[in-house]
Amino acid sequence: MDQPGGNVESSPVDIDSQARIRLMVDSFYSHVRQDGLLGPIFEQAIEDWSAHLPKMYLFWEKLLFGTGAYEGNPFQKHVELPVEKEHFNRWVDLFVQTVDEHFLGPKAEEVKALARRIAATFQLRMGMTPDHPEHAVPNYTRAR
Repeated sequence: MDQPGGNVESSPVDIDSQARIRLMVDSFYSHVRQDGLLGPIFEQAIEDWSAHLPKMYLFWEKLLFGTGAYEGNPFQKHVELPVEKEHFNRWVDLFVQTVDEHFLGPKAEEVKALARRIAATFQLRMGMTPDHPEHAVPNYTRAR
């Protein structure tokens, strides 16, 4: 449906390209930087956003498509930050909100699940127990 000004209304699409990963990452960090809880921590930790964001594009591209050239240890970058459960909960909430604002489909669901698992794994490695079951790492048992 045409909107005033010649724009075409579009329904959400899945995350199917580098351009959509870039939109996801840019939108997410825009929310983070404006957030009262997370913004100050990220602003103190990240000296150069123009260098940080491309790393995040590669990180998510590698996780979603197996094609990104990301190299690094994301946990190591976060372990020294002054974060608690509430920070992880807010991070997941903002991430899911961002994905839901722009995307709909299997990759969108996959990236939200990945974000929840990353947050849970970081918390567990930092000696915290995730508050929300949807953030928890699933327990696996061997089939006999």
